[in-house]
Amino acid sequence: MKHVFYASAAMLALVAGTTQAQAQLKFAPGEGAFSWDSYEALKAVDLSGESISILGPWLGPDKELIESVIAYFEDATGADVEYAGSDSFEQQIVIDAEAGSPPNIAIFPQPGLAADLASKGLLAPLPAETGDWIRDNYAAGQSWVDLGTYAGADGAEALYGFFYKVDVKSLVWYVPENFEDAGYEVPQTMEELKALTDQIVADGEVPWCIGLGSGGATGWPATDWVEDMMLRINTPEDYDAWTTNELKFDDPKVIAAIEEFGAFARNDAYVSGGAGAVATTDFRDSPQGLFASPPQCYMHRQASFIPTFFPEGTEVGVDADFFYFPAYAEKDLGKPVLGAGTVWGVTSDSAGAQAFMEFLKSPIAHEIWMAQKGFLTPHKGVNTEVYTDPTVAKMNDILLNADTFRFDGSDLMPGAIGTGAFWTGMVDYAGGKDAAEVAASIQATWDSIK
Repeated sequence: MKHVFYASAAMLALVAGTTQAQAQLKFAPGEGAFSWDSYEALKAVDLSGESISILGPWLGPDKELIESVIAYFEDATGADVEYAGSDSFEQQIVIDAEAGSPPNIAIFPQPGLAADLASKGLLAPLPAETGDWIRDNYAAGQSWVDLGTYAGADGAEALYGFFYKVDVKSLVWYVPENFEDAGYEVPQTMEELKALTDQIVADGEVPWCIGLGSGGATGWPATDWVEDMMLRINTPEDYDAWTTNELKFDDPKVIAAIEEFGAFARNDAYVSGGAGAVATTDFRDSPQGLFASPPQCYMHRQASFIPTFFPEGTEVGVDADFFYFPAYAEKDLGKPVLGAGTVWGVTSDSAGAQAFMEFLKSPIAHEIWMAQKGFLTPHKGVNTEVYTDPTVAKMNDILLNADTFRFDGSDLMPGAIGTGAFWTGMVDYAGGKDAAEVAASIQATWDSIK
């Protein structure tokens, strides 16, 4: 009888442990619209006793969100995964990697830093078939392969980075009620957007609110405009060459993109407060004109985060909405999307690290975060019905319909350019300086740091 008691106690402990582990899962397996088959498939991977360390930039709520995803990998495989977040990630990962004590996996906010580590032999290449998987399963798949492909220590290129969690910048915000009252329709092409801009002026109104002010970072909103315009009048290859300075900053193609921004920002009739107010208006205050009565403007081009600065109580999807910053129909360059995102790389190779990178391909790894908040993905195999926020779902549709995705260009450039001369140059340009003169000045700075 004594032995039966011990067996029962052990069984109870096992059941209790299983119940506790499942209780840590945000959504009960088998319930809801999740791709549970991709979770069940994970159970074929036994990583019991394996420890995996991950270092990334996420703290606070985002740390809790990534840990809610990791929990499913742990539950299915038996692995022990430890995520650590750091607000000085960029410095920490370099120190750890060069000291020979990196985590198994690092989450880079920008591909440039991942490329730097790869060039020093401090990143492990991903399996060759991963590139094919991305091409087949991510919208604009080749774009994501290109963004994760770097030269190694031997100079040979390989896929080192896998993108997971993306942000979209190619958005125009507006107030649906204002459009409805004026009889305006959401433009589908850049030609239609320019026609709408002129129509609003003809109606005696002001089409745009634009502000470049951002303290020590003043000018950056204009760089996003120029990057979006680069993708709408030039090829993706031109964009890539521009971010590396193969295509010089004073090339006519770049000057033309700057002037495309100027066509909106330097026209007094187009901008709330007139062109002279663009450089001095804080970007956080800029969208307020949408909500004035009567409206001070009808449109505001800005990334997905801008509702943070809308008036308190504004409901996105009702009081305010957005549409894709459209491409030219006549250019035949498809639907390019500008954005950002995190790229994951293996900094200390192990079976567990490779298994976790494989896990990031599974729909469930995306859907768990999608069903909570603030997660966009180009993964075509996910079930978008798990989104609980229709606004985020709509942004994700833009991502899934993209033909080309390109990372924020200024983030790919050397700091002296991307967070220096490019910013200040755009302020000078908004203030009336000639585009060719501004571009030549930025190129001179780039030449001086080579």
